[in-house]
Amino acid sequence: MTVRGVIVAAGYGTRFLPVTRVVPKELLPIVDRPALDFVVQEFIEAGITEIVVITSRRKRALEDWFDRDPELEAVFAAEGADDKLARIRPPGVSVTFVRQAEMRGTGHALLQARPYVGDHPFVVAYPDDLFGPPNCTRQLIDAHHQTGGCVLSALALPDDEDPSRYGVLEVRPHASGHWQVGALVEKPPPGQAPSRVVSLGRYLFTPALWPALEDGLTRHRGGEYYHVPAVNALAARGEVFARAVDGHRYDTGTPLGYLQTVVDTALDDPRFGAAFQSWLHRRLDR
Repeated sequence: MTVRGVIVAAGYGTRFLPVTRVVPKELLPIVDRPALDFVVQEFIEAGITEIVVITSRRKRALEDWFDRDPELEAVFAAEGADDKLARIRPPGVSVTFVRQAEMRGTGHALLQARPYVGDHPFVVAYPDDLFGPPNCTRQLIDAHHQTGGCVLSALALPDDEDPSRYGVLEVRPHASGHWQVGALVEKPPPGQAPSRVVSLGRYLFTPALWPALEDGLTRHRGGEYYHVPAVNALAARGEVFARAVDGHRYDTGTPLGYLQTVVDTALDDPRFGAAFQSWLHRRLDR
């Protein structure tokens, strides 16, 4: 069965105010590409061709990213600027947009995608988390084929990094070579984390998540509803695994992490990386 993609992009992006008052944080540029495009290309390279974007009011610009621009195309065609035409070509995927009318948490947001994902396994991505090669989504899909269950992207933190700001996984070894997840503990108090294995911003879920989310929502009382209880319900049944993801992770959810991502990306860009590095050295030597 084909795997579908879900991009969660309904949040306010308050850490980046005032720009996110009018520009969705998913479209903030990483040099000359929005963060959203990195996620979409990751999906495409992993073989995903149908994507659901969970959005909200004031984020119509996200829909424009997936659409053509006939006027600009005509200008570039008249110029014979094939390179520019290629750069503005929209992603070759089928995209459905669904709105989360109220900010009621990630569990509620994911349920908005259920009619469009149906009985397919699906990868959930948060554009705050970008991954370098190898392809993170492809790694999760491969692990799903090996285990048959849900798969969370994961990382074992070094000893000098505090896991309490992450979702921390209680894990044990599994015959597949991945971890079996016993529980997901969201931001545990310092010193109380069940391991040093943390969950990152990619998740492959099976359709078993839907009834678990629905059941949790019926019992939820007040405040935002998150997906963690549903994940833990599936983990208690032995249906959740974690894949240690190869490749560097970039956290663009904070201004500092965003700036680090931009600088790293610029330094790696063959068009101007060397010139930028030279300027950076001169700037740091002032």
